[in-house]
Amino acid sequence: MTAKKLLLLTTGGTIASETSSTGLKPQEKGASLLKQLGPVPYKIDVEDILELDSSNIQPEEWQLMAKKVFCYRTKYDGIVISHGTDTMAYTSSILSFMLQNIDIPVVLTGSQVPINEVLTDAIDNLRLAFAAAANCPPAIYLAFNRKIMLGSRAVKVRTTNFDAFESVKVPPIANVTSDGIVYTGWKPVPPTKPCRLQDQLETHVALVKLFPGFDPQLLYAMVDNGCRGIVIEAYGLGGMNFIRRNLVAVIGDLIHRGIPVIATSQCLYERSDLTRYEVGRLALLEGAISSHDMTAESAITKLMWGLGQGLDVDGITKLFNENLVGEVTLTPGDAVKL
Repeated sequence: MTAKKLLLLTTGGTIASETSSTGLKPQEKGASLLKQLGPVPYKIDVEDILELDSSNIQPEEWQLMAKKVFCYRTKYDGIVISHGTDTMAYTSSILSFMLQNIDIPVVLTGSQVPINEVLTDAIDNLRLAFAAAANCPPAIYLAFNRKIMLGSRAVKVRTTNFDAFESVKVPPIANVTSDGIVYTGWKPVPPTKPCRLQDQLETHVALVKLFPGFDPQLLYAMVDNGCRGIVIEAYGLGGMNFIRRNLVAVIGDLIHRGIPVIATSQCLYERSDLTRYEVGRLALLEGAISSHDMTAESAITKLMWGLGQGLDVDGITKLFNENLVGEVTLTPGDAVKL
């Protein structure tokens, strides 16, 4: 049987870091990562495209990664991207939107401990990522600690433990056991359209966590300084205050000004539902857009992507009521549709 041909794109991160006078710093090249990985049953090429801590990964780097994947997708059976953990969930989300209908598996991974340290988790994570890139259906994934998650559903939930990522609102695509890769029954549907690179982004957006006493006038200051869209992490199912500091009225005004405002939940698990309580219904009546059960990482990147495609408020509203890449559950079973 012919070995799968895979590509490793390296971007830096803890997995490639070494100790320096200023702390851990990405320095290891992809060839070194593969050497420490040991034998694997795949033919693997390597390209080092970045050497950054993921805190420094920004939209320009997302666009570079997307272009590399789009360019190489017809030459390989799968692609692995090694990446720092801090912003990897944002990267896996935005790549999902920029590379819709991707026709090969693309798997992001990293580690909590550098690969050259004795107790590293990097080797297991890399092996998992290559296995996923060789065997999973086409989609963007994040693979970590024996779990394979859809890229638009992954969230970093721990800073030091090895189980740093979770698929918090739906099950992971697969878990690894002694039986190998075991699918949970929630598998992506193969793409039916050609993949297109849509990497235009609007970076002038904001993600705001609501707290008691938040002054909604600050939203005007953001907009007056060029903010084109806002995601608000509201309370519970999406509640927002409307007495004294009337956030609901400000949201309505911003919507009328052409600024989309997305309502998501501060709660890590389960969905937002603006229809349940008065504090949510009033916001909905003013035009607030529900993110349903999307992660905050997916909501903000979907907003950046939608605005980058030139969509106005009505277009963004429609966009957030569509399931593009498995990022949202609108009806039972809908989240499996890619």
